[in-house]
Amino acid sequence: MKIRILKGAKSDLEEGFRFYEMQEPGIGSYFLTSLGSDIDSLKLYAGIHPKTESGYYRMLAHRFPFAIYYKIVGNEIHIYAVLDTRRNPTLRYRRLLSS
Repeated sequence: MKIRILKGAKSDLEEGFRFYEMQEPGIGSYFLTSLGSDIDSLKLYAGIHPKTESGYYRMLAHRFPFAIYYKIVGNEIHIYAVLDTRRNPTLRYRRLLSS
């Protein structure tokens, strides 16, 4: 399966990178590498994660407190959002509705 990271999810990854890079140089790169590995694992494991009430699959990242929201569209996996799980759940819900 092909993975397509949509515009909103790319912005989420960039925001996460900036946040962690401000904490300590190098952590932002580690964040991207780690989340990239999690996203790549969807080639094998897409569809096994629990579905949200809005119809997205939700995969929790392994090393950072983030969730990856995706849908399977034909032979592609579309990543809609990569959101910090520590944030207000109402904000996450609104963000997904706007995707």
